[in-house]
Amino acid sequence: MAKVELKNNKGEKLKDITISDSIWKIETNDDCLKKMIRLQLDSTRQGTAKTKTRSEVSGGGRKPYKQKGTGRARAGSNRSPVWRGGGIALGVTPRDYTFKINKKERVLALKSALTYKYTNKELIVIDNINFDSLKTKEVKNLLDTLKLAGKVLFVTKEDNENLFMATRNLGYTYHIPADEINCYDIVNADYMVCDEEAINYIEEVLK
Repeated sequence: MAKVELKNNKGEKLKDITISDSIWKIETNDDCLKKMIRLQLDSTRQGTAKTKTRSEVSGGGRKPYKQKGTGRARAGSNRSPVWRGGGIALGVTPRDYTFKINKKERVLALKSALTYKYTNKELIVIDNINFDSLKTKEVKNLLDTLKLAGKVLFVTKEDNENLFMATRNLGYTYHIPADEINCYDIVNADYMVCDEEAINYIEEVLK
């Protein structure tokens, strides 16, 4: 069984806790992980881009000039894609960018993301991440104590308003409840800081 240090808010080691190998120490699948991240990013796209075809642009309706005798190429409408101001050939139209991914692939992708965090020693477990106030200074002090730099993702078992308010003003820290963890947020963060209850919840759901 894999083990990870349990620390307090002062960065002091309390004990080693055992975590499940079937979640935090699996054989990663990069294809599933990439597919899941692409699904998340694609689902945020509006898909409202639109170009007009020759049937939708204004104008046209009559032949610009006679068929023969001008020395120019034949033309039946000035709304042709080859004309300035004409319609767009094979242009973009509104579409839905989302696609289907199987449930087993979703779970495998999430476990792969968690495994990368553990194997790269980017998983930090704290017994309790509760702040007395919602000041950003609280988060900064914790990061300095833990000696963490870069993007930091905080994961807690329950909604933590003080933590959420304290992290949202910083461009490199953010907080999500354990039931909302996802591949993109995990991979996008340099460190993942969880409380012990969040670890237990994740293992209970993914076992």
